[in-house]
Amino acid sequence: MPTNQQRREAAKRKLERQQERRVQRSQRRKQVAVITAVVVVVGVVGVVFAGVSFLGGGGPAPSDAKAPPSSPAAAPTPLNIPTQIAPPPKRPQAFPATVNCAYPSDGKPPARPARPPSTNGVSAQGTVPATLATSAGQIDLTLDKALAPCTVNSFVSLAKQGYFDNTQCHRLTTSPGLQVLQCGDPTGSGSGGPGYQFADEVFPELTYGRGYLAMANGGPDTNGSQFFMIYGGAEALSPNYTVFGTIGPAGLGVLDTIARAGHDGSMDPNPGGGKPNKDVTITKATAR
Repeated sequence: MPTNQQRREAAKRKLERQQERRVQRSQRRKQVAVITAVVVVVGVVGVVFAGVSFLGGGGPAPSDAKAPPSSPAAAPTPLNIPTQIAPPPKRPQAFPATVNCAYPSDGKPPARPARPPSTNGVSAQGTVPATLATSAGQIDLTLDKALAPCTVNSFVSLAKQGYFDNTQCHRLTTSPGLQVLQCGDPTGSGSGGPGYQFADEVFPELTYGRGYLAMANGGPDTNGSQFFMIYGGAEALSPNYTVFGTIGPAGLGVLDTIARAGHDGSMDPNPGGGKPNKDVTITKATAR
């Protein structure tokens, strides 16, 4: 039979074990609470991060696009580039033999130093041969004064000043309704210009097709130095972009090669397209 002393010691040990188990249960409850709080915080942070990552504003107009700093996966190679060259456009009503042009400041610093061209007595007759020597090949152009005398006047002036030399064509689109290569911004960002702007020379009947050379813009009468070359379809365009020339067959062959290499998708989905996968640097622009 256990003695009273032994019974007291046994009871004491039992009490100590009970207290130890209560302490362990309390510690486990605290650990669970901490882990739960961490999980909740991580979840909230994840939701907030996801919201920030996927929220985005609308992009600028198709003609004045700014490429984001990152470059997503390359876009698929275009499968259908029309081969039929569109007939050169003609104005329904001709300009007089000479016109006066205006090239006011656009309120922005020029992307590269440039002087505005002459404004009075600008010829609206005849054509001007021009060439873009690029890292991808030579692109031959014919500038049409009868279509857009003030635009041709500006392009020729900038070319003679070397404004386009050693500049990158920053945007390529390959969707069936808009197949163009955009150039003319020395910054390569899609936001640069010569520091001046001028009026559109468009008409309601204007449509676009393979082989056209047209001005990019950021809205009505905001033409500057950026232009685009249509190598395929352009049904998505409304008649708001001044056509001022055409691209020769050899130049279109160069553009087709550039287009088939695709783009990096950095401007998808809005305004569309991205930087060409095949480098296109205008090494020298000439207009005679």
